[in-house]
Amino acid sequence: MRYVPRRNVLARFVAIMVALALSSGAGAQQQARVPVIGFLGLASAATYPGPLEAFHEGLRDQGYTEGKNVAIEYRWALGNYEQLPPLAAELARMGVDVIVAAGGPSPALAAKAATQTIPIVSTGAGGALVSSFARPGGNITGAQTQGTALNPKRLERSMRPSPARRWWPSSSTRPAIAKT
Repeated sequence: MRYVPRRNVLARFVAIMVALALSSGAGAQQQARVPVIGFLGLASAATYPGPLEAFHEGLRDQGYTEGKNVAIEYRWALGNYEQLPPLAAELARMGVDVIVAAGGPSPALAAKAATQTIPIVSTGAGGALVSSFARPGGNITGAQTQGTALNPKRLERSMRPSPARRWWPSSSTRPAIAKT
């Protein structure tokens, strides 16, 4: 099994969520036109080569190919946080079908401020955007990786004895070794 960076896995997940958002809004009238994805990024395309390719692969897996049956309008803030609100507003004025907010909570917050109706797909935005992870409500969806919020629970679980973990005594020349 090959190693896939977490960012690429999340990018593929975002692509699936985008495909679901596109298909849920596709009525008989909308099928005649090519759906448009608005991509709002904090940095630049050069910053995200792996995740961006994974995003495109995820779209292809769902039957969407850029330039063929879906269009993507990219807007990059180039690391300038002040550029996010006008870029998000521009995507909303264009009437894109869904907005992908990449680069943390700031792009997602800018997109949320720009529209109440266009679906927004984001990763890592967390509680700044939704009142509850169980029932986020509104027009925002995506994934939250919890980060440090779960660290106390992780530490507690790692300290519990486990039948799979056996500790071997250490010697003066070798530290303790855990075998699983």
